[in-house]
Amino acid sequence: MGQILVVDDEQSMREFLSICLRRAGHTVAVAKSGADALETLKSTPIDVVVTDLKMPGEVDGLALLQTIKKGKLRPNHGSAPTKIDPEVILVTAYATADTAIAAMKQGAYDYLTKPFQVDEINAVIDRALEKRALVAENIALRDRVAGRARLANLLGKSRAMQNVFELIGKIASARTSVLITGESGTGKELVARALHSEGSRAKEPFIAVNCGAIPEELMESELFGHKKGAFTGAISDHPGMFQEASGGTLFLDEIGELSPSLQVKLLRVLQERKVKPVGASDELEVDVRVIAATNRELEAEVARGAFRADLYYRLNVIEIRLPPLRQRREDIPLLAEHFLRRFSTEHGRTVRLSSEAMRKLEGHDFPGNVRELENMLERAVALSSSDIIGATDLPDVKASKVNDQIPSEFPRDGIDLDRLIADYERGWVQRALDQTGGVRKKAAALLGISFRSLRYRLDKLGFDKGPDEPNEE
Repeated sequence: MGQILVVDDEQSMREFLSICLRRAGHTVAVAKSGADALETLKSTPIDVVVTDLKMPGEVDGLALLQTIKKGKLRPNHGSAPTKIDPEVILVTAYATADTAIAAMKQGAYDYLTKPFQVDEINAVIDRALEKRALVAENIALRDRVAGRARLANLLGKSRAMQNVFELIGKIASARTSVLITGESGTGKELVARALHSEGSRAKEPFIAVNCGAIPEELMESELFGHKKGAFTGAISDHPGMFQEASGGTLFLDEIGELSPSLQVKLLRVLQERKVKPVGASDELEVDVRVIAATNRELEAEVARGAFRADLYYRLNVIEIRLPPLRQRREDIPLLAEHFLRRFSTEHGRTVRLSSEAMRKLEGHDFPGNVRELENMLERAVALSSSDIIGATDLPDVKASKVNDQIPSEFPRDGIDLDRLIADYERGWVQRALDQTGGVRKKAAALLGISFRSLRYRLDKLGFDKGPDEPNEE
């Protein structure tokens, strides 16, 4: 339930809306003019403003909306000012397409025409409160890690993502190498940038390189630099990425793509903290923190001889494993709201998702993870002619079945069946824990197993044991 401000110059309408909204469980304040509403907003935290469009005086409904959206009417709530503006719903008996468009462009949440049904106004207010709650939750989660602008795209309320945020906070200022693992599209570079921007090297360079995007014959020069004349086309000295990142962070994305010969040279740089440019006779000292990322299982690559074990352990001093989006579905509304706000700004529109569209997103497995969700919403905003994106505006998606994930042919080098089964089991256990807020007895019930069996699996799969729950047995 929310704190609602009703603004109307007609007493009968103020009383009618007050009665209806209080019956729905809301706390209601009233104002008989736009000027009175401004005074109320300066001193009282309000979630939703329901205002008449046509009112006497200098401050009508549109003027009130414009003032609210400037963000200068945020009262102190506790010890800190409120961080988000109230949502505004405009009501009028004189609706035209032009006024509706003007209101939505200036930030109104919705627009209702008199006469309206009680259920209609209640439904609109409920949706406005849901949006406000998502925005507030979004802000709170970003502020917990710090640097709201720096972590604008790194969002999540799930336990798995909270663990990632806490780990970032602990190791951001360390010099230690970090290996970020996870499927494509989970946000590995965002985590690398957060580690850099939250640490003591934040004011120094952050250099990112995709190890799979640069031809092998050029990669050594790109990483370590070269001297003039070292090879055909080397018309001048080139510093290389290690030197360019001096004092800061070098992010090596898709590290599993690095050739065996370059793995040896990278290992030496990490051990000696020195680089030798191609064609040079002397080594140069470098002070660089290396963060690597991969969507491969490097431990399996080491086992089959495709990646050096000594380099793997040198890079994997601390591992940050990012969960796929299908294992943290509760984060989908937060991410969707964030992307919609961004694309709405880019297109000069106010766009939101219908409840049916949100349910469709929450039911999708997102093999492309957060990147797929972002692309899906960007496409929907660009192609939709309405400011409400419905389920039909989204591409046809479905939750995948186990058989859908099995390739038609075995990989050339076979598979690690035990690991695949463990990963699948770990995903369902994590989802059950997330859905039950970490209450293991409830999680066991969701999984259809005994509490004792869940404890065994938590230990086998490497989950934190956590505090014992009362009456466990």
